[in-house]
Amino acid sequence: MGFAINGAIEQGLLYAIMALGVYISFRILNFPDLTVDGSFALGGAVAAKLILDGYSPFLAMLVALLAGAVAGFLTGLMCTKGKINGLLAGILSMIGLWSINLRIMGDSSNLALLRETTLVTMVEDLHVPNLVIGGVTIITGVAIVFIVVILIVKLLIDWFLHTDLGLDVRATGDNSTMIRSFGANTDRTTIIGLALSNALVACSGAWIAQYQGFADVGMGVGMIVIGLASVIVGEVLFGRPTLMRATLAVIGGSLVYRLVIAFALRAGLKTSDMKLVTALIVILALTLPNLVKGAMKKAKKYTAKGEQAHADNLPGS
Repeated sequence: MGFAINGAIEQGLLYAIMALGVYISFRILNFPDLTVDGSFALGGAVAAKLILDGYSPFLAMLVALLAGAVAGFLTGLMCTKGKINGLLAGILSMIGLWSINLRIMGDSSNLALLRETTLVTMVEDLHVPNLVIGGVTIITGVAIVFIVVILIVKLLIDWFLHTDLGLDVRATGDNSTMIRSFGANTDRTTIIGLALSNALVACSGAWIAQYQGFADVGMGVGMIVIGLASVIVGEVLFGRPTLMRATLAVIGGSLVYRLVIAFALRAGLKTSDMKLVTALIVILALTLPNLVKGAMKKAKKYTAKGEQAHADNLPGS
């Protein structure tokens, strides 16, 4: 069980990079970008192909990140310059990337990396000691390195979103008409936001491919839902009063989501049931806060009525 939890934490940290990308498009830009499903697999395919061809895993990660940025750029271009509906633009990119990913992988549906040097094997070779308390491994050495990586990514995103350009991107999602009236080019900020979002998603896909030891053309299927689940669960559990806390909540949401999946598998559910579990998690995360708020509002209303009735029944009232 401890191994399953540690594995879930490691995966949750890597998927958190993808969730941060979804957060930028879904929350910051207010853009329902379905390119994610294609760009995640694109990152894995590019990284796996380059590593198998003998290139450095660091170069493979950089190229995967740039490939994801190009995918997001094209989606933004279709939406802003081509005047295609944002949802449809993302679907078109996702469909097109399926064929592109197959071409990158040499018309093979998967590429194995089990005997190759990857960033994950490099991290393992560092032999970072596990965090052990009372004889129980709380966090593995690999997870500690992943935590450092995801925190660096988070801080870079926080920094960018506080720059002038980042503020324009945020304003575009909040009120594009208003920011356009101030002379900002909302087409440019939309394209930049989508490019950054998909660059992060592709980066996560490249990490996951190296972590699991293979890249698969279908590894991105359902990633948008998983990313949304991480964002929504994180917001519900940890809140989002500030930008820095919101990005931290997304990371926490990704970890919680992976732990829930690990416990669901431990409870006897099949791997094929995980899409249903994901859907249920999102439904609960979306509806539970509203139900709780409604119940609290009714409770306050009844309490107020009871206090008023008690006051009316007092002597001399």
